[in-house]
Amino acid sequence: MSYLVPSEFVTKMVDAGESKIFMSTRDTVIRAYMAGAILALAAVFAVTINVQTGYSIIGAILFPVGFCMLYLLGFDLLTGVFVLTPLALIDKRPGVTVQGVLRNWGLVFVGNFMGAFTVAFLMAIVFTFGFTSPPDKVGTVIAGIGEARTLGYASHGAAGMLTLFVRGMLCNWMVSTGVVGAMISTHVTGKVIAMWMPIMVFFFMVFEHSVVNMFLFPSALLMGGKFSVMDYLIWNEIPTVLGNLVGGLTFTGLTLYATHVRTAAKRAVVSRPAMA
Repeated sequence: MSYLVPSEFVTKMVDAGESKIFMSTRDTVIRAYMAGAILALAAVFAVTINVQTGYSIIGAILFPVGFCMLYLLGFDLLTGVFVLTPLALIDKRPGVTVQGVLRNWGLVFVGNFMGAFTVAFLMAIVFTFGFTSPPDKVGTVIAGIGEARTLGYASHGAAGMLTLFVRGMLCNWMVSTGVVGAMISTHVTGKVIAMWMPIMVFFFMVFEHSVVNMFLFPSALLMGGKFSVMDYLIWNEIPTVLGNLVGGLTFTGLTLYATHVRTAAKRAVVSRPAMA
């Protein structure tokens, strides 16, 4: 069968997390760099579609093409390793340590940021004709996104920070479901369909994805967005990363692991004496 039952694909999730922890530094950073770059291009693609058509649902429907590409190629996003690597630790795989998990997260973060920033710089050149003119329509929209999703949250104070964190949680609930979707089928078509659905939901609902934001906000700053680097870090990236970690691990990783690997004991059936 092309479909794997949950007990099979959840075991694959643990195996994948273990392999990522022991991956070399070079391979981890390169794979993360490419994942960040491809996802950034997909974000440009989706925003361009939204601007040209005026319908955000079309951009949301087509955005998952980037996510599918990077996972089929074996690249890694921070949102994915947030879910997979802790499972190997919880499963007590030999040699897996907290330090190993944190090392993987740190390397993937750096690689994702480098890849996303590379695309941000390249697209800023495209949007401004090599920084010789104001940004075009798409560039202006991206700069506006940067301001709205930093200063906009800041204007609400603690309530804005809570909203940002919750949007990060909801985002990686869906994105990590897409990561798992890549494991539930042995056919490319099945993998793509399973990944496509939750990624479309996250993008259309404007949830906060730490790696997508590694492109959007530096790109906006490069094109004159009226907010600071500290605004970006405090009022978006850091709370988004934390929300992504909590949402993905809680709603996806731990629920699947607890019910399909470390399943609860079945309740004993007490037989009743036959009635006369």
